Amino acid sequence: MSDPVQEFAFFPAQVAGTRRLGPTMLRVTFGGEALAGFASGGRDQSCSLFLPHPGQAEPLLPHRDGDGWFAAWRALPPSERAVMRSYTVRARRTEPPQLDVDFALHGTDPADPAPAGPAATWAAGAKPGDRVVLLGPTVADNRSVGFRPPEGTRTVLLLADETALPAVGAILEWLPAETRTLAWVEVPDAADIQDLSDADRLDITWLIREPGSPSRLLTSPREAELPADATYAAYAWIAGEAGTVKELRRHLVRERGLDRHAVSFAGYWRRGTSEDRLREEAYDAPPS
Repeated sequence: MSDPVQEFAFFPAQVAGTRRLGPTMLRVTFGGEALAGFASGGRDQSCSLFLPHPGQAEPLLPHRDGDGWFAAWRALPPSERAVMRSYTVRARRTEPPQLDVDFALHGTDPADPAPAGPAATWAAGAKPGDRVVLLGPTVADNRSVGFRPPEGTRTVLLLADETALPAVGAILEWLPAETRTLAWVEVPDAADIQDLSDADRLDITWLIREPGSPSRLLTSPREAELPADATYAAYAWIAGEAGTVKELRRHLVRERGLDRHAVSFAGYWRRGTSEDRLREEAYDAPPS
């Protein structure tokens, strides 16, 4: 594996435009010549996005060289240091250098009782020229890509909520058209459903979340009939709320018989906990 300092770098960028995708989803396009060195945007490629606080012209980062940037960033007052969030790169273009990042706008609608986080609040008011910084890959094959079906995979299973919808879209664009794919995607509103792929072998089930009810991702896949080769030639990718992801992984491995090594999973968020808190827990955890 390449050295981490060489594998990832900081990329200053600015908002080139925005486009509403549905009631709770907004696509922000970032541009800038520095993004010419941003090496990957396929599958579930993730990056760290640094955003300014209200009143700041750009995100505050103490320095952008070497391994000490995180400790230096963490040492700054939370009300001043750049807001750091993890996002999927929905699409990448080279001429001109641009990246698309889709934001779930939880809590930004007055009718939504959920509190809005700083990233959703920023995205809801984003306008061309707003400055950000991204920490992303300088090599195409990097450790921030989790979707890696093994050779011989015949069937792909995708299970996700709206926070992982950008990754689902990018994965479907990356997969060969002949790959049989079954997907379950839960969104807050029927108007958030997206036309993701015209592949003949895609079977996608859209699940509309019912307020106050358990996630339908926990029930719909359990009721589905999987292909006969799912136990030996299928690869599953699960992403979304951490507790739901854990339950779905257990179901696929213990009840459906999938090899645990053929199930990739990622908790993009955890109910009742902010990303800041999750990062603090990870940083303060004793070495394993």
